[in-house]
Amino acid sequence: MKAAVVTSFGRPLVIEERPDPRPGPGQVRIRVEASGLCHTDIHAAHGDWPVRPTLPFVPGHEGVGVVEALGEGVTHLEIGQRVAVPWLGWACGRCEHCRSGWETLCERQRNTGYGVDGGHAEKMLASADFAAPVPEGVDPRDAAPLTCAGVTTYKALKVAEVRPAQLVAVSGIGGLGHLAVQYAKIAGATVAAIDVTDDKLGLARELGADILIDARRDDPAEVLKRHGGAHVAIALAVDEGAFASVYGGLRRGGKLVMVALPAGGTIRVPIFDTVLNGTSVIGSIVGTRQDLDEVFRLHAAGRTKVIYETRPLEAVNESIAEVLGGQVKARIVFEM
Repeated sequence: MKAAVVTSFGRPLVIEERPDPRPGPGQVRIRVEASGLCHTDIHAAHGDWPVRPTLPFVPGHEGVGVVEALGEGVTHLEIGQRVAVPWLGWACGRCEHCRSGWETLCERQRNTGYGVDGGHAEKMLASADFAAPVPEGVDPRDAAPLTCAGVTTYKALKVAEVRPAQLVAVSGIGGLGHLAVQYAKIAGATVAAIDVTDDKLGLARELGADILIDARRDDPAEVLKRHGGAHVAIALAVDEGAFASVYGGLRRGGKLVMVALPAGGTIRVPIFDTVLNGTSVIGSIVGTRQDLDEVFRLHAAGRTKVIYETRPLEAVNESIAEVLGGQVKARIVFEM
């Protein structure tokens, strides 16, 4: 099988021929049809974060494909069934977090494309219990971005407890942001979309955003304040200055939900203003298996639209450069 492999941090990925992996107990082997390129894959390949993956490894945590081999003990999946493999590749199921519905906080979790080889390959292994069935009729190229970009933003809105008629600011309209706009609209919110490119602001308008803020020309905090301030700001732009900007645009009692992970990023939270205004700063990390099931059901019902461009796996390095250069409207999906 063919795989895109990180052999050295910060260096181009290498396309390698590898033997087909054999599923162990509780695992399945998947013939990958589509695999989305997430900014996290780039952070992983560059070794940006404090805990680095073990080299060499295959990135990718938006892998969607067809089950072609079952490991011992797997009875709830079938050969030929389409599944998706998210960032949360495995959790223990026994700790306080797992038992209370927060398996994404499990301290023993294994992450796809980071702790175990991921989906930027023609074939991959996955824990059968964490391989999410994809509903009939959902295109694998749609399902791939939903597996991370979708479930991550969907969860962020759930964590923020977004309600109808609230003002929700979405900072960064890309692979995640274009889906966040749609989930906020489904929740009944008024949506302010913030970005620095005409294409992405135009996309936000097409997807139902009510207020467009071009951060090249206007201060997002000032614009949000003119509209009464955001009840919720979802920070998706990989830029710590953007976090501070939308934090400044919160109304009293507002919530900043931090999702993007700029390398070494920090944000200064003024204690006096935070206390007096009753604002909250919350971290939100991906979503659970139940969240992903809900994301897929919404898409199968025609409630969301996934914007993507396809590339062959061999174009992985050029695709990374496009993402870093801000040249991608929403998501790149590798077709195998």
